[in-house]
Amino acid sequence: MEPMNQQKAPDIEQVLKRNTKALKQHVAGRLALGISLMALPVVAYQLGAPNTVFLVLPVPFGMWVLIFLALRVGHGRRLNVCRKILHTYPLEYRTRVDRKDGDRNGDEWKYLGTIHTIKLSSRGRHGAPRMRAVNATTVRRWPKGAEDGGAWFAGDPLFGGVMVVPGSNAMMFMQPANWEKFAQERRQADAARIARAREAGITELVERDPNLTGWV
Repeated sequence: MEPMNQQKAPDIEQVLKRNTKALKQHVAGRLALGISLMALPVVAYQLGAPNTVFLVLPVPFGMWVLIFLALRVGHGRRLNVCRKILHTYPLEYRTRVDRKDGDRNGDEWKYLGTIHTIKLSSRGRHGAPRMRAVNATTVRRWPKGAEDGGAWFAGDPLFGGVMVVPGSNAMMFMQPANWEKFAQERRQADAARIARAREAGITELVERDPNLTGWV
């Protein structure tokens, strides 16, 4: 029997509100950091610091903070897709969250965020596919308490979905870890299933890491 606080599905508007606020705070923090690093040499010089090469060292770091922020916010569409998913599919409780290797060794660093490989399953139900999961708010850390019990899931495992952590309402956007592996099954899915996935915006791979070859 699941704990009482996990039997009642979270309010999706509260989940979206919490994650939208977290995204705005994350963006504001990174903006402040990037701008501060770029402004630091000017402030230090005005305060009497010697005009040497060391004075401008914070500038490229500040530029990279802002560039990566622009890439992750500009290319990342996951929060809007999560909103569509939650308004298209009902939340269902999964009793177990398995994270590959259970630590950072199973994570993959990408420009758009850190990808965590996970599997959501329920007692008596087997064959849950491995999913690539990224934090909906673009932060890289794994949600605290996500492996302490089960989690809520909305979506279609063939196409993608959303995981909501009970209590904190932290949200992860997920799509199959091996997208091509299930291509034939997606094509052969019934019309209603495909139409629902299209409404949620998950019939295609939502995010691809940008190719920065030539940038660096």
